[in-house]
Amino acid sequence: MNYIRTKLSTRFGFFCLLVGLFWAKTIYAYFTDFQLGLANPFEYFVALFNPIATTLFLLGLAMYIKSSRLFYPIILLIDGLNTLLLYLNVIYYREFTDFMTVSTMTGYSKVNQGLSGSSLALTMPHDVFYWLDIVLILVLLLFRVIRIDKGKIGFKGAFAITSTAILIFTANLSFGEMARPQLLTRTFDRTYIVKYLGLNAFTVYDGIKQQHNNDLRAMATKSEMNDVHKFINKHYAAPNAKLFGSQKGKNVIVIHLESFQQFLIDKKVNGQEVTPFLNSLYHSKSTYAFSNFFHEVGQGKTSDAENMLETSTYGLPQGSLFTQFGSDNVFQAAPSILKQEKGYTSAVFHGNVASFWNRNNVYKNMGYQYFFDASYYDTSGDRASGYGLKDKLLFKDSVKYLQRLQQPFYIKYITVTNHFPYTIDSEDSNFKTTNTGDSSVDNYFKTAHYLDEAVKEFYAYLQKAGLLKNSIIMLYGDHYGISNSENINLAKALDKNPNDWNNFDNAQLQRVPLMFNIPGMKSGYIDNTYGGEIDVLPTLLHLLGVNTKKYIQFGTDLFSKKHDTVVAFRNRDWVSTKYTSVSGTIYSNKTGKVINATPHQRKIFNKMQARVNTELSYSDELNEQNLLRFYTPKGFNPVNPKDYNYQNEFQKELGAETELGKKSTSLYDKLKKKSTENMYKTDAPEVNHTGGSSRINNKTSDD
Repeated sequence: MNYIRTKLSTRFGFFCLLVGLFWAKTIYAYFTDFQLGLANPFEYFVALFNPIATTLFLLGLAMYIKSSRLFYPIILLIDGLNTLLLYLNVIYYREFTDFMTVSTMTGYSKVNQGLSGSSLALTMPHDVFYWLDIVLILVLLLFRVIRIDKGKIGFKGAFAITSTAILIFTANLSFGEMARPQLLTRTFDRTYIVKYLGLNAFTVYDGIKQQHNNDLRAMATKSEMNDVHKFINKHYAAPNAKLFGSQKGKNVIVIHLESFQQFLIDKKVNGQEVTPFLNSLYHSKSTYAFSNFFHEVGQGKTSDAENMLETSTYGLPQGSLFTQFGSDNVFQAAPSILKQEKGYTSAVFHGNVASFWNRNNVYKNMGYQYFFDASYYDTSGDRASGYGLKDKLLFKDSVKYLQRLQQPFYIKYITVTNHFPYTIDSEDSNFKTTNTGDSSVDNYFKTAHYLDEAVKEFYAYLQKAGLLKNSIIMLYGDHYGISNSENINLAKALDKNPNDWNNFDNAQLQRVPLMFNIPGMKSGYIDNTYGGEIDVLPTLLHLLGVNTKKYIQFGTDLFSKKHDTVVAFRNRDWVSTKYTSVSGTIYSNKTGKVINATPHQRKIFNKMQARVNTELSYSDELNEQNLLRFYTPKGFNPVNPKDYNYQNEFQKELGAETELGKKSTSLYDKLKKKSTENMYKTDAPEVNHTGGSSRINNKTSDD
């Protein structure tokens, strides 16, 4: 005992004690209050390892102080402030299931909003453990159980601690990159940074990113917005007069087909249609379907697709717009436009955690009124995959909330089962797939078939509940499912020669489905017009009778005679009706061969490339510098994110019904307070399963 007391009465011993205690309570927070989604032994190891480096570094700063009178107060102050940061995040996480950003910490109003004025109510009995060590240390110092060491460590000793901290952090960062490549450049979720690098590292990373964003915004001027506006006005395509407003007042149901590529439509494997129900919609006379529609996502993948469909602006050249700028940017997005122009209610149904892709913050800035994330569903046991609630259960379990929404509504279902690496429980699929030798390719057809069945079940419910006849259902594939690196293996399943596969083939496989299914319509057709995800918003708004000319949208109406048929990819490649450009090489769409361009053709190609470059550059300026704060369309009110909080969503729906009384337009009230939940029929075996820990881990290398 005396030996321990003697050691703790040295500066180095006292330092080691504080490091050990802070490491312990950080790990306590990881496993008690935070949900880091640790999925394997390596991730557990990294989580246990990651608090060490930053704790050594921060507390090690006090070791440079020579005076004992200053050393002890300062090292305890650093420890106290570090504990305060940890504890504030604990409180914030309990309310918001997210970590505090620097902008949140430095803005009182945002902190107040984030904690909803209920910090005291969020405290728990076990919170005493976050502060107990500091109290005990002060008591031990006061009663001289731990004595003040008047000796000095010296500069070399202090520097050795700093160097060790840096070395450990370098190793920590390497571990993080091994588990999640591009950890700092392609962030899906703040949880990733905390899980792999720790809370202190996240705070520093977020602060640097915030400062970079602030610098970009500080340099922005209204004149730059004027330049963007001029481009948009010149690029605008007037709507098709016959179709404009043809679907006015109808509910809009958006079904996000995860990783779904166009080649799946009408594809047969071993004599079986992979997606028979989606095929029937695609060929139906009640559907406008597009055969040459391309995804245009970058590193933000799914979040880029969402951004384009909601705002008609592109994702970023690097990283995700949602995670980098989504918490602060001004948007002119579909939910707010439809609410203000046509009185729509908006909601998102998604079986993953709210913070994934920073959706819980982005959706507020877009004006989404409701967000039903994983917390609103039973995701226990085999009801969920690694990316969230299985699709059949998502559609079924959302009925409880769907039927209470005020109509007309604009809602989005984000499916997840057809997600890389395309694993599916054996009881969920008996589809006999391909045998290419590549498990991702072979399983892709199985999970796509499952998704098709899920959509079919949902349609059956919509029909029974009476929603189908007054809705327009938009279905789209968000991005590729099989990456270019695996397309050679996919070629076998597409009856192509892998040896002949080239960059042109890769570009053509970036097609994804887009369908506007309008039950009751009999004039639908398959449209061969070339277009991309950037074009969806103006197309949809025009069908609903919303004039888009005053809004900043880079896409053009797919039905317009003035539609721009040059599709820009995020890497500045492009595809048009006749040509495809990959890294500057021009291919003929008709032959698939490289074109030996004439001077006249080269001039045309250069003009196309210049327009693509200009459009992407203007979109980047708009988003990176938050230029929409300089422009508010006439009659449009900018969204105030403080108006939205995604807690207690069901209670808010019930409150709206009560407040409106007989004027309520929810399906539940239209049916004279009759629930439609029993109308939903599914063959999902998990319906009868209970218990087990959730599989959702939010870990992805390719989303």
